[in-house]
Amino acid sequence: MSLFITAAHAASGAGGGGAFPPFDASTFAGQLFWLAVVFGALYWLMANVALPRVASIIEDRRARIAADLDTAATAQKAAADAQKAFEANLAQAKAKAQGIAQSARDAASREADARRHQVETDLTAKMVAAEKAIAETKAKAMANVEGIATDAAAAIVERLGGSKPGDKAITDAVAALSQR
Repeated sequence: MSLFITAAHAASGAGGGGAFPPFDASTFAGQLFWLAVVFGALYWLMANVALPRVASIIEDRRARIAADLDTAATAQKAAADAQKAFEANLAQAKAKAQGIAQSARDAASREADARRHQVETDLTAKMVAAEKAIAETKAKAMANVEGIATDAAAAIVERLGGSKPGDKAITDAVAALSQR
């Protein structure tokens, strides 16, 4: 390795007394020439190869983004339409449920009215029958009242007077008192 360093040192001018080559004024013309050639080649390569590829990638991406935005807008419109349809179906179902509930309430009301009417009719019939039975019982009781009054009067007179009066006399006396 030292042989290589010695050879490079000898080629450079024996001890490094020369200027750094890029800063040497005698090489400026060649450096400027190669700078222009390399810059032109790189400019042509960028303008004709790299930038068109980047532009096509950007355009493809822009087209894909636009297509995705259109798809998203279509999906959003479909979702909005589905929501409107759902809300319409929900409103229709609510209205149908309210109609069913109302008809059930009406049917229950009619049934309750019919039952109430039947119970009222039955109660009225029972009340008429009870009043008739009471009237019959009262009539029987009133018919027996005269007999009871006659028997009671006969018992009272017999107790007070010591002798039993005749049935005709007691019946006439009770009839006279009941006519007053």
